[in-house]
Amino acid sequence: MTDTTHDIVDTAVAAGSFTTLVAAVTAAGLVDTLKGDGPFTVFAPSDDAFAALPAGTVDDLVKPENKEKLTAILLLHVLPGKVMAADVAGQTLDPATAGGGTVHVDGTDGVTVDGAKVVTADIDCTNGVIHVIDTVLLPKG
Repeated sequence: MTDTTHDIVDTAVAAGSFTTLVAAVTAAGLVDTLKGDGPFTVFAPSDDAFAALPAGTVDDLVKPENKEKLTAILLLHVLPGKVMAADVAGQTLDPATAGGGTVHVDGTDGVTVDGAKVVTADIDCTNGVIHVIDTVLLPKG
C-alpha cells in the first residue's frame, strides 16, 4: 500500500483502523510532530492491539495527568528515519526510538518489534512509513 499524498497522521486517520492510536497521538500532543518533515518509521498498533491491553489502560493513559507516560509509550513506536521491511530482512537490530529508548527488531522470520508482529508493512507516506503491529509496545521495566 502506498500513500504518497498523505503524511503519517492523515494516512492513519484515513485507514480507519487506528482510531485509538490517533486519539492517543492527539492526547499526547504529537500530531504536529508526526505531520512534520520526518522521515519517520511508525510501528502503528491497530485498534485491536489497543483493545488487547488490560481494561481501562487506554482511558487512563489519555488523561492529561498521564501525558508524559503516554508520550513515552507512543515515542517507543517511532524511529527517526525511514526503514522499510526489506531494510531489516534477515537481520536483528536494536535501533534507537524517537523517545531515546531502543526496540528489538527481528527480521529473520517476518518482522517483529519487541515481540509485536508486523501484520502490514511498508505503508508509504509523504514523511515516512507505517508498519502495522498487532501489540502495543510498552516500556521495559
